Amino acid sequence: MNNRITSLFNIQYPIIQAGMIWASGWRLASAVSNAGGLGIIGSGSMYPEVLKEHIQKCRTATSKPFAVNIPLLYPNIAEHIQTIIDEKVPIVFSSAGNPATWTAKLKEHGITVVHVVSSSKFALKAQEAGCDAVVAEGFEAGGHNGREETTTLVLIPAVCNAVSIPVIAAGGIATGRQMLAAMVLGASGVQIGTRFVASTEASCHINFKETVTQTKEGGTQLSLKKLTPVRLIKNKFFEQVQAAENNGASVEALKELLGRGRSKTGMFEGNLEEGELEIGQVSALVKEIKPAAEIVQEIWTDFESALKDPLG
Repeated sequence: MNNRITSLFNIQYPIIQAGMIWASGWRLASAVSNAGGLGIIGSGSMYPEVLKEHIQKCRTATSKPFAVNIPLLYPNIAEHIQTIIDEKVPIVFSSAGNPATWTAKLKEHGITVVHVVSSSKFALKAQEAGCDAVVAEGFEAGGHNGREETTTLVLIPAVCNAVSIPVIAAGGIATGRQMLAAMVLGASGVQIGTRFVASTEASCHINFKETVTQTKEGGTQLSLKKLTPVRLIKNKFFEQVQAAENNGASVEALKELLGRGRSKTGMFEGNLEEGELEIGQVSALVKEIKPAAEIVQEIWTDFESALKDPLG
C-alpha cells in the first residue's frame, strides 16, 4: 500500500507497533520493521545507556526504518533526546507531554516527529508544534490514556476533521478488519500495542503474555485517574487501587500505593498479583502468542480480505 503514512515512514504496510514499556525493545522493533511495518523501541522503561544499546542493536538487526517512543515526562528526557540525535534515529514518537518542547530540536536534525494525542485540541497543538503526524489514541487503549475517555470510533474522525497532517489510529485495534474500520474513518494507518505484547519477541515476561491471551471482555479498566490514567488488568493490585479510590484516597496516598517499579514488577518480572499489568481492551480478542512477523502478515491479510468483502 502507498499512502501518506507509508510514504512518510518509507514502510510497506501502514502498521505501527506501539512503543510500550517493558515490552518493546530492539528485538520486537526490528522484527516488525523487517516484516514491513514500523517497529518502535519504547524508551520509557530505559536508562539512557540502555536506550543507546537498544538503538544500536536494532540498527544491526534491520536495515528498515524504525522509531523510538519518548514519554516527554520522562526524568532523563534531555539525555534520551541527545541519544536519539547522536544515534541518528530517523523517527520519534513522543507522548505524555507538550510536543512544543522538543519537536523543533528533533526536526532540526532531520527527524520525523509524531505525537500521541487523546483529543482534537491536543492534535492541533501537535500540528502547531510542527509534528509530521499524530497518533489519535482512544479510550480502549492500554497503558496511559486520556482523561476524556473518548472512544476510538469518535476520536478518529474528530481528529481527522481538526488537522491536515496524517492521523494514525490507536486504541482497540488488533485485526485487519479493525484496521480497515479505522482507515474508513479517516486514519492513514494504525498503531497497535496489545497484539504485539503477545509476541515471541516482546521483552515482557511470559506470565504477562499468557495473561493477556486469557483476558476476557471487561477484564481491564481505566484506573489511577488522579495520577496518570492507565488501563489495567484486574488483579490484586488493581483491586487495592480501586478500594483506595473508592475511599477518596489523595494523590499522595495513590502515589505511595503505586510506589516505584510497580509496572516492572508485573510486566517484566511476571508478578501477576502485586504488579501493574497495563493492556488494552482488545486483549479480549488476542488468543495466541506468535512471532511478530506472523502478526503483521495476519493483520495485513485480514485487512485485504475485509477490503474485498467488508460485509463478510
